[in-house]
Amino acid sequence: MSAETRAAVFGRHALHRLDRIAELDPGLLVTDFTDPDDVQRRRLYEAEVLLTGWGCPPLDRAALRRMPELKAVVHAAGSVKHHITEACWQRGIAVTTAAAANALPVAEYTVAAVLFANKRVLDGAHAYRQQRGGHVNLLDRFPGVGNYRRTIGIVGASRIGRRVIELLGPFDLRVLVHDPYLGADEARALGADLVDLDSLALRSDIVSLHAPELPATRHLFDAPRLSLMPDGATLINTARGSLVDTEALTKELKAARLHAVLDHTEPEVLPADSPLYDLPNVLLTPHLAGSIGGELYRLADAALDELELYARGLPFRHRVDPRTLERSA
Repeated sequence: MSAETRAAVFGRHALHRLDRIAELDPGLLVTDFTDPDDVQRRRLYEAEVLLTGWGCPPLDRAALRRMPELKAVVHAAGSVKHHITEACWQRGIAVTTAAAANALPVAEYTVAAVLFANKRVLDGAHAYRQQRGGHVNLLDRFPGVGNYRRTIGIVGASRIGRRVIELLGPFDLRVLVHDPYLGADEARALGADLVDLDSLALRSDIVSLHAPELPATRHLFDAPRLSLMPDGATLINTARGSLVDTEALTKELKAARLHAVLDHTEPEVLPADSPLYDLPNVLLTPHLAGSIGGELYRLADAALDELELYARGLPFRHRVDPRTLERSA
């Protein structure tokens, strides 16, 4: 991993715990598998497990030739698509990830966005600031304001999508879900009704995106599908910007027909002249829904939990299945 990743994710407690679990050189940080340094080459040659994070270079055939004893990769972050290659699966290397741990803060952000959006908190704050000392009556503008019996549409029963459904359970909300790989019985077990995507868009007060970035999901919410959403509905995107046609969404938002909470956009950093920065019906955040600050320590703990299982000869709890990797984040 990068030096910045180690510094941010692995605090003193995690490093002490790592030292108890594994035999390692605590001063060695590998950032380049082609580094000719003799100590690094020897350690990689002997390594049974790699503990990886953001900034890990690809584990291709050339890299794996330097690690003949490698049996497992424990990734202290979410997606492994950036560094796990087909050569790893062909070698039978076990891979595990902290994606489940990283799902929690995204789900928490989403639930907060759902509750605030239905309550029209952003609109109320803008109106209160403008009137300064005057009474604000949101009922005049939003007769259905509030969270009671509102319908929430979850697009993608991913780790994050499932966690969002779970966290929404205690509230008086109806939850719909769309996922082409989910059955109706499984959806009901999660606490949601399985529907097709157009029905979800048409019936939801809030649509929250949790699908992976794939060719099939590009512009999943394009102009025709956005037009299905009811007047005053909110689109939440904590997944990937490519799931939404930014131009089509901007038109809907400029017309004040929809609201949006966007932690991801396309492009990832919007140009300075984008109207989305200033529209009062848009909450735009800079990719902060995932693990940040102290939440990063959860990733280290999750990775070390897996490493501890391996050290005890037990199977990983969050092992990556290469058969489903192509349709996951």
